[in-house]
Amino acid sequence: MWIIYLLSITFFIITIILNIYYKRIVGAAGEMWVRKELKKLNQDDYKVINDLLIKTSDGKTHQIDHIVISKYGIFVIETKQYNGYIKGTDYDKNWLIKCGKNRYYIKNPIHQNYGHLKSLSEVLKLPLEEFISIVCISSNAKLNITSNIAIPIYLLISKIKSYTTLKNIEVDKIYTKLNVININNKLEKKKHIEEIKEKQVKYKRSSLNKCPLCGADLVKRKSKYGSFIGCSNYPKCLYTRKN
Repeated sequence: MWIIYLLSITFFIITIILNIYYKRIVGAAGEMWVRKELKKLNQDDYKVINDLLIKTSDGKTHQIDHIVISKYGIFVIETKQYNGYIKGTDYDKNWLIKCGKNRYYIKNPIHQNYGHLKSLSEVLKLPLEEFISIVCISSNAKLNITSNIAIPIYLLISKIKSYTTLKNIEVDKIYTKLNVININNKLEKKKHIEEIKEKQVKYKRSSLNKCPLCGADLVKRKSKYGSFIGCSNYPKCLYTRKN
C-alpha cells in the first residue's frame, strides 16, 4: 500500500515540475535536435557556433541560437518550438497559431531573426547580403507559412546545402572572431534573459487588445444595447465581446 502511495506522490511531483518547466524542456529538446542536425555538415566546409551572445554598439545584447559559417554564406538560425496550426508570411507583423479551439498571435520570428542579422553585420563589419536567415520550426507544427525562410527542422540541412554559390567569406577568421566576442559572463547572460522576459510580458499585455480572429486592434463601440468591445477591422471581421 505504501508503495502505491509513494508512486502517487512521485507522479504528482513530476507532473508539477513538468508543468513549470514544460517550455524550457521543449525548447531544450528543439535546440538539441538542431545541434544534432548541424553535426551532419562537413566540418571542413561549415563552421558551427551554438548559443552566441553578442553586444552591439548601442549596448544591447543579442542571443543567436545557431550560426553556420561557410564559403556559401553565413547562416543565422533561429529555432522555435510551436505546436498546432501556424499561418503567416515573411512580412506579417504577427503569425496566427491555432491549437484546438484556442487562437492566438505571436511575433513573427523572421523579423526577430532579421535583428540578429543586423547585429552580426555590425559586429563583423560585413554587408547584410552575406547573411542567410533561417527559422527552424518544430515538426509537430502544421505550417501554412508563405516563406522561403521558415522551414521545419528536418529540412534544415538540405536548406543549407541548397546554397552553392561561392562568396568571398573568410570562414576561419569570422569563426575565430565570433568565438572571441561571445559573451560567457553569467551576469550578462542573466541580464539578457531578464530583458527578454520583460519584453515578452509587454507583448502579452499588448496582445490582450488584439482581435483573436484577425489580429487587428480591438476598440470600444456603442450600440443601442450599450457599449462593447469590437474589432477595428469591422465589417470584415465581426468579433465582439462584452466590455
